[in-house]
This record gives sequence, C-alpha cells and structure tokens, in this order.
Amino acid sequence: MSDIGPAVGRAWSGAVERARTDGFLLLQQAAAATAAWVVATHVVTHHHPFFAPVAAVVALNAPLGERGGNTLRLLQGVVIGIVAGEVALGILGATSGSLFLATLAGMATSRALGGTPLVLAQAATAAILTVAAGDEQIGPDRLIDALIGGGVALLFTQVLFTPEPVRLLRRAESRVLTDIAGAFDLTARALSEEDRDLANRAVDGLRDLRERLVELGRAKTASKRVPRRSAAWRSQRDPVVKETEEADQLDLLAASSLMLVRNATKAAGDEREVLAPAIRELAAEARELAQNPGDRGVRQRAADGVLNTTRQLQSAHRVQGAAPDSALAAAAIAMRSAAGDIMVFAGVDSDEAERALHHHDANLDVPSPAPTPRTPFKRPRPPWRRIGQKSGA
Repeated sequence: MSDIGPAVGRAWSGAVERARTDGFLLLQQAAAATAAWVVATHVVTHHHPFFAPVAAVVALNAPLGERGGNTLRLLQGVVIGIVAGEVALGILGATSGSLFLATLAGMATSRALGGTPLVLAQAATAAILTVAAGDEQIGPDRLIDALIGGGVALLFTQVLFTPEPVRLLRRAESRVLTDIAGAFDLTARALSEEDRDLANRAVDGLRDLRERLVELGRAKTASKRVPRRSAAWRSQRDPVVKETEEADQLDLLAASSLMLVRNATKAAGDEREVLAPAIRELAAEARELAQNPGDRGVRQRAADGVLNTTRQLQSAHRVQGAAPDSALAAAAIAMRSAAGDIMVFAGVDSDEAERALHHHDANLDVPSPAPTPRTPFKRPRPPWRRIGQKSGA
C-alpha cells in the first residue's frame, strides 16, 4: 500500500502537466470549431452544418508543426469519399452494394495516392454518409462543410497561431532533458539510500526515453517543414538547421546516460558515496538546461558545470585507484561520455569538449545559440502559464 500514494501523486502530476501544456491548443480547437459553425450557419446558410466544426477540430488534432498537413489530408479524404459515394449512388442507388463499392473505392483510391490512415478514414466516412443518406445533396453539403472547417483550421495554423519552429524544437529538447535529469536524480537517491527499486525506476525511465526521442524526431521534421510552408517563418531556416544539429546530440546523450545509470547502480559500498553527489550535480545541470535550452548563459553554466563535476570525479582518489573492470571505473567513463554529450548539445565543438575533458587547464566558450524568432502576432500568454510562472512551477 505504501507505493500507491507516490504512484497516484505521479499520475496526478502528469495529468495536470499535460492539461497545462496542451490547454492553449485545446482552446484553439474549441475556438476553431465555433468559428466554423458560425460561418457555416450564418454565411453559407446550411440547414445542418454539423461537419464544419467537426472538420475544424479533426484538422487541428495533430502535433504542432503537423496541423496544416493534417488539414490538407482531411480535405483530400473527404473529396475522394464524396466523389466515390456520388458515383456509386448515381449508378446503383442507395443499396448495400453501392455502399460496399463506394467505401472500397474511396479507401483504395486514397491508398493508391499514398494516403495516411486519416485520409483513408475520411474517404470511407464520406463515402458511407453519402450513400447511406441516399441524398445527392449530402455530398456537396459535406464538402462545403469540410472546406469551411479546413479553411478555419488553416487560418489558425498558417496565420494566427503558426508555431515558432525553433521554439517548437526546444520544447521537445526540454522534455528529453527533463526526463534525463529525473533519471539522474533517482540514481543519486538510489545510491545514497541503497534502494534497488529507485535504481530500477531510473533505468526503466531512460529505457522509456525512446518515446521522447520519437517526439523529438517529429519536432525536428516539423520545425524544418514550418519555414517552408509558412510565410511568417520563411527567414528562420538557418536557425532551425543549427538547432537541429545540436538536438541530434540528445540521442547520444540518452545512450550515454543509460550507460552511466546502469553502471552507477552496480556500485557498492564506498563507491556509492563517490558517485552519488556527482550524479546529483549532473542532474541539476541537465534540469537547468531543460528549463531554458536557448539561453547562452544557461548553456555556458551547464557546460562548465558538467565539466567541473566530471573533473572532480576523475580526480577522486577512489576512482584513480579503482580496478579498470569495477563499476566505479565504468561509471566514471560513462559520466565523461554523458558530460561530453551535454557540452556538445550546449554548442561546444566536439573536439574542444574532448580536449577539455582530458586537460584540466582547458576552458569552454559556448557560442550563442540559434535565436528564438519573434512571433509575427504578439499574443498574451495563457492565464495558466502566468500562474505557473508566479508559483515557480
């Protein structure tokens, strides 16, 4: 029973964080649905404009940087499905055979054109509704609704709330770094308290980091796509390329962090006393970097901090006297690798980072990171963001 309380607390914290993080996006979807309904009702004068708001919500129900493409895919599926349904309805009438053929034709055409699951689903749905309704007007009405909902969604994604490509990428970087810092904290606690459950949680957390890395990969792809498709960010291609190159280092950091945690948790006795404070310092540097990965001062402090921590560990007499095959020696090597990855992510040249780790008189000079572009339309931060900042969240 003692494990239930912390588990519930973690689940609640995660739920609150997800709601806080995505709250503004949900607000956008609700606003887009309402705008689409108003246009369909008062401008185009549909009798039942139910699909216009649905189309707006479905179109915006995608990660930042992918919502514009999601809108176009929705429209593609609707057009294909309506055409298939109208043709089948005109030839066979409202029969089960026409429903089968329309659905099959819509999905087959979408697949032949390289459609995604969303395209196939929308094509099938449009074909089914067109035939099932048995009304030749339902297809054109649905197409108009889709165009209204899609148009509102594109207005939101391409004009009003187009994502900032560099910030989009750094948000994903922060999540990866936060999870790594959390695993380091658990490892330090496991070493100090000699708690095997904490050690296992740290290892499992880093193994599960692949989901964050997948998110980071999608963010890298989306951040490259945004400047090409949005006129507002056309000038941000070079900063995106620079930040993407640094973000690539996080894949290596995830691997070296897992190696560090696995080796550190095998340490015993006095070895734990040496490793625990060093890993705790590493966690603090990773967490500070996660909070503001685009700030040069933060990057400089993180690079200097992990370098000093690694140097102190390497200078420890117990490490110098440890057997090459001991857990302490292996952990020290892994820490040097993780520190190097953090320094390179912060912008330090890889050769310079390697020299600094091997020569105690070498210093680091972190270059200025890619600038975070200004929003083309200045808008206030959502209330829950401001509240979170005041409370120190």
